[in-house]
Amino acid sequence: MFFTSLLRNKLALFGTTWLVLLCLILVAEPVLPLPSPTRINITNAFAGPSAEHLLGTDENGRDVVARLIDGGRVSILVGIVSALLTVVVGGALGVVAGYTGGTVDRVIMRVTDGVLSIPVFFLLLAVVALFGSSITVLVLALSFTRWMGPARLIRGEIMRIKELEYATAARSLGAGHLRIMFLHLLPQALPLLIVATSMGVGNVMLVEAGLSFLGLGITPPTPSWGNMLTASQFYMWSAPMLAVYPGLMILLTVLAFNAVGDVIRDTLDPRRRSGA
Repeated sequence: MFFTSLLRNKLALFGTTWLVLLCLILVAEPVLPLPSPTRINITNAFAGPSAEHLLGTDENGRDVVARLIDGGRVSILVGIVSALLTVVVGGALGVVAGYTGGTVDRVIMRVTDGVLSIPVFFLLLAVVALFGSSITVLVLALSFTRWMGPARLIRGEIMRIKELEYATAARSLGAGHLRIMFLHLLPQALPLLIVATSMGVGNVMLVEAGLSFLGLGITPPTPSWGNMLTASQFYMWSAPMLAVYPGLMILLTVLAFNAVGDVIRDTLDPRRRSGA
């Protein structure tokens, strides 16, 4: 079913192909014959494309291809890990709120509404400014400021399915609350979590790129597509391709994750399948 939907959706097919090729290149980076992405050679700054440097060099003489690949590993790693942590935190809170109801549900939802009322990007700016801009801090900050959407999504799904026959049967057989929540109800909500994760990766990558562009994301000399854009803004007229390359990588990768997320949603949602 997934592959059938994928073949019908040309954008998703391109996105899947792009992500597969990109992941293969990123995994194979240690064995590829590439220069060091952080080695500075001022005498070779702004060199044009050549056999040694396929896309030329940047303002510090560093190979652009090597930095794009190394920066891609960082950007995609931050996106995937942050999206997974976001779904784990939001999913756990959503399951608890939807299953227990009452005061617990109201408290969790009011906290969720309160955090949603704060502009997330400015909250991220404050967190990163206070605790620094290491990869660990950035991943945790992105995760714990984006869990509200998955929490509300999973809460609604749990409230819908918690009164179904299999949940009632589990309670009548003496299953504990934790067992019912995480072994009986949560697996039924996994399709929503999978879709939220796949589409969340692209969104997190955009936020990380924005933070890095402002100098509050991944700290140089560690490359990321965001801080490559930051460095290139001073050379827009003399070397515009230094901005085009990382910008294009962000654009294609975010579009690919979103397109694949659409196909996964269509495949896992029985109502969409029946409508088709």
